[in-house]
Amino acid sequence: MPAAFETALGRHRAWSIAAMALLTILAWVWLIDGAGMRMNSFVPLLPPPNHQATMPGMVMAGAEAWTVGRFALTFSMWWTMMVAMMLPSAAPTILLYARAARHGNAEMRPASSSFLVGYFTAWGAFSLLATSLQAIFEHVGLIDAMQMASQSRWLSATILISAGVYQISSIKDVCLRHCRNPAQFLSRHYRSGRVGAVLMGMLHGTYCIGCCWLLMALLFVGGVMNLAWIALLTLMVAAEKLLPQGRLVALAAGWACMALGVAILLS
Repeated sequence: MPAAFETALGRHRAWSIAAMALLTILAWVWLIDGAGMRMNSFVPLLPPPNHQATMPGMVMAGAEAWTVGRFALTFSMWWTMMVAMMLPSAAPTILLYARAARHGNAEMRPASSSFLVGYFTAWGAFSLLATSLQAIFEHVGLIDAMQMASQSRWLSATILISAGVYQISSIKDVCLRHCRNPAQFLSRHYRSGRVGAVLMGMLHGTYCIGCCWLLMALLFVGGVMNLAWIALLTLMVAAEKLLPQGRLVALAAGWACMALGVAILLS
């Protein structure tokens, strides 16, 4: 292989790593700053004790109405949060795709940014659903509007136990295997061109959502803007996808979630 091409390939990889690192840092900085929502994101790791829980159907007095502006801001917060949490664990697949594309012919060398567009589009769809659920839960009094966290032990326990059951399920295992094996994913689903790159990114994002969607739902338990929970879930997702024993991490997390859910029900 010509030395000039190897040099260009190395530079492309370096630029890809730098761009993803910058995106992740910017996302975390915005979250730490409150994501434009003027709230303190440094809150405890443990879930709220739910001692102020309201009955379903009761809307908290003074809660801000869900205007179009608030919905858009909350959606942007969720989407940015997904970028901050998921991009580090998706980096191996993105970088391997960039390398594979650069080794192809001229028609098969789309920028890795096209893959990222597809990946972020998939998580944007998830963020839209999460924002809608947050609005509904808050409207019926299941989520505290100020802390953006569950104030219902039934909701908290349901999410925790459901997440735990899903963690040990075969569906989770299938999605996790796709996320843990970038080379296998690319060999099965490689498509040329920029449109193909976008579609591949969307497909990989869909597998990541299938792997992590109930883990992300845990943010409703600990607080959507709880940086402690965000950091913990980020590390958990990265461990599942990147460590050699990632499946064991998923199983351990599943049993822990179920145990915590049962404890909340019995408390």
